[in-house]
Amino acid sequence: MEEREEPEAMDTHHRLFKILEALNRVSHDFQPSHNSPDSDSSAIKALLELRTASASLPFSLSQQLSRLVDSVQELHNSKPSKHGVVSFVAHRVRSHEVSRLAAGVESELRSLIDGEIVSNLKKTLSEIRCSPANLPPSFDADKLFDKITLLQERLSQGFDIQLQDLLLKSGVFAELEWVLCNPRFSITIRDKAAIALKELVLFNKDVFVGSVLVGGSVNALISMNSPSSLQVLSSLIKAIKSPLVEEIESSGGISKIVGYLSEESETRATAFNCLMEIGFFGRKEAVEAMINGGLIKKLVELQRSDETTNKTKESPFERCVARFAVQIEMGEGLRQREKRALKQVILNRVREACVSDAAECATIISEVLWGSSP
Repeated sequence: MEEREEPEAMDTHHRLFKILEALNRVSHDFQPSHNSPDSDSSAIKALLELRTASASLPFSLSQQLSRLVDSVQELHNSKPSKHGVVSFVAHRVRSHEVSRLAAGVESELRSLIDGEIVSNLKKTLSEIRCSPANLPPSFDADKLFDKITLLQERLSQGFDIQLQDLLLKSGVFAELEWVLCNPRFSITIRDKAAIALKELVLFNKDVFVGSVLVGGSVNALISMNSPSSLQVLSSLIKAIKSPLVEEIESSGGISKIVGYLSEESETRATAFNCLMEIGFFGRKEAVEAMINGGLIKKLVELQRSDETTNKTKESPFERCVARFAVQIEMGEGLRQREKRALKQVILNRVREACVSDAAECATIISEVLWGSSP
């Protein structure tokens, strides 16, 4: 029985999208600049074909769609004559009615599509939750990935109050966080859940920021140590700012991120970007945690390696020590006297890291003192 329901759900989702696409064509084809007979008949034909296909939709929506098709047909048949004012006005009135009906149908369709996206994802994850310790035999990672992607893409389209109500009632944030924190899933699936969680926060920070700060998402993003998870963490720091930096610092996450500068190149680069965001938004304790965790020594080593191996190729670690210092100086989390004091600490750590190479030490200190674009 369950095997038959899944394709049916996907068919419903596909059918709703087809109707929405037809509406978008109607809106486009009936613009004043697209008033050719070909464009009109194309839009009418699409809606006439889909009216039959929409028979399984909720009754009220099916009725609205039928009225819209009738109104489009009337509009098509009421082309104003060249000099007929009455005909022209009547045509404009009908055009306005078509626009009003189309807007109503589009809103209903989007609500149905949103409901399908959320309920399908919720159902799939609920089935997995109810399974034994291992993933169920019927588990399809690609389908789960696709369902999370649908939600991510919908959230990226911007805020919608009806969608927000749906998200809150469904508890989808907790479901995605469960996936993110669950090692039963592959890194690919967990990375996708992390991206969807980020989109939830950007969708409405007032609603979902608290869930990020009190849940296990932050620790999971750091412990996963994937380029994607660190990119998500950087985006969340930009969105949430100091409160998230404080949570990372209090949980010991800063030292772990500094440690990732010793990993392979892509992870190093994303870890550095994350540390740059922490430097911009972090308070004194967070910046000190980075410096005391050996950040400056690692950056000196990476800058030295970059200058040796990438003489012509642009690198994320070019002048990285000075860029980090500038990021702190430009940041929002520190007082001016704290910025001056920490700059001196950075200079001292540079001297310690370059004790055997006076020329290198002088170069980096000069870059830090005179600044470099972050």
